[in-house]
Amino acid sequence: MRVMDSYNAWLEKFSSDAALVKELEAIRDNPKEIEDRFYTELSFGTAGMRGILGAGTNRMNIYNVRRLTAGLADYLKQQPGAARRGVVIGYDSRRMSPEFAKEAALVFAARGVKAMLFDALRPVPIVSYAVRHLKAAAGVAITASHNPPQYNGYKVYGADGAQVSPEAAQEISGLVFSLDYDECLPMDERAARQDGLLHIIGNKEVDDDYIRMVLGLLVAPDLVRAQGNHLNIVYTPLHGSGNVPVRRALKEAGLTRVSVVPEQEHPDPDFPTVKAPNPEDPAAFQLAIPLADKVGATVIFGTDPDCDRLGVCVKDAQGTFHTLTGNQIGCLLLHHILSRRQEAGTLPKDGAVCKSIVSTEMARAICDDYGVALFDTLTGFKFIGEVMERFDETGSHQFLFGFEESFGYLSGTQVRDKDAVNASLLIAEAACAAQAEGITLYERLQALYSRYGYYSERVLSKTLPGKDGLENMKAIMKRLRANPPQQAGPFRVVAVRDYLKGTRVQGGHTQRLDYSPSDVLYFELEGGHWFCVRPSGTEPKIKLYVNTRATGSMKEADVLNAQLMAACEQLLA
Repeated sequence: MRVMDSYNAWLEKFSSDAALVKELEAIRDNPKEIEDRFYTELSFGTAGMRGILGAGTNRMNIYNVRRLTAGLADYLKQQPGAARRGVVIGYDSRRMSPEFAKEAALVFAARGVKAMLFDALRPVPIVSYAVRHLKAAAGVAITASHNPPQYNGYKVYGADGAQVSPEAAQEISGLVFSLDYDECLPMDERAARQDGLLHIIGNKEVDDDYIRMVLGLLVAPDLVRAQGNHLNIVYTPLHGSGNVPVRRALKEAGLTRVSVVPEQEHPDPDFPTVKAPNPEDPAAFQLAIPLADKVGATVIFGTDPDCDRLGVCVKDAQGTFHTLTGNQIGCLLLHHILSRRQEAGTLPKDGAVCKSIVSTEMARAICDDYGVALFDTLTGFKFIGEVMERFDETGSHQFLFGFEESFGYLSGTQVRDKDAVNASLLIAEAACAAQAEGITLYERLQALYSRYGYYSERVLSKTLPGKDGLENMKAIMKRLRANPPQQAGPFRVVAVRDYLKGTRVQGGHTQRLDYSPSDVLYFELEGGHWFCVRPSGTEPKIKLYVNTRATGSMKEADVLNAQLMAACEQLLA
């Protein structure tokens, strides 16, 4: 259907929705805006569905939420017993999150699938936990994670608590787009409750068990209790869903000196104190750092709206705060877990760690040092969840820790997505361990570099919005695939991994890669350096990852990184 035909069809189909009609009529003389809203349908993939709020086929709105839910319900009804086991539904503090969650619950009910809806906002990790805890067939989280306020999204979890596989996503997507909007209407709420198709999850049904589970993941709880009254912490939930569970977990662990940034404490869908509620961005800590100086804190951490990502700032011996990268946080947590478990004699011989292919190779050096297996996965925590499920099925390894450079971490097995409540406790515990030795986490990080080498990692995200942007991303990947560079700055390319083709080519020899197809190109360089190019699965961006390593100093590694980044940027021009 042509753009204007689709635009007019929406005006006719949803003519009884006065707000939608007003919104669409307001752009009638703006062909570019009409094209952006109607040139395609908002896609559903392994990361779910995410987009800008508004009317249109390419926007997040009630009608697309209903259709996606109906397709998911039809998918679940193909599985014996799934409708009775039901779907857990959670939501965060974003615009329309409660409304989308309620609509989803009532559409599930209308199709005979039991809906279990949380009574208030909850973090993504609690939704993942609840799917397993309540033995549900699936889970839904209404969130756009760390995106700006104008976005929202719809994540889908399987019965294992992990985001659905690419194969399941493709099947669900086919069912969704076979439906007309008129087939996806919600059930009356009162009738749904009476028929047992809508259950409201209260704050005692899941939360208490989840907090007990997270507390059980501390590797040195006695140390935390001993140091907890002396460690000053500043925490910011960035107006999101982490405020209650993070603070509760810290308090129950014995960490009593926690100051919360008051301007960012309470949920607010406009996220008024930040450009974007993203703890990956150092600007997110502009209010937290003065508070930390005031209360004498040595560590600051923040969580995003759905509380699956954790950002950290640490103070050095001179009193200056440093915002850590996701790779640095991951390596601090990894080393803390492995070293403490080795000291306690609880480090298993079949222990395993997972990281995404675009995360730091410093993790490999740490794992090798402690005799722990390291598994690389594609980008997306669902792939770490798949490896965890394989461990469960085969008994081959014990999962110890998983992380992604994009600020996602997990050390337990009862959640199958990144968990910033879990990570908040662990970084606080690591800070207690450092404090007991008379140092800060910053000095701990420098000691790790001295021991394992200096790794410099940078990520460049190039935004390419709209239809033209999508075509530009495809053209860039096609060009790099057809003519892969032989040289990148001062470094020779020694091997090329194409995760879409499933091949690794080195010196004319081709090796098969055992991964699901993914539009990712990874270039191995001489000297152990590498760079990687991939389109984002959730945003209109193409991402460039540049990683270098040096043995002498971080300055040396940073110089190499700058040289490589300059060369790689030309590849995206």
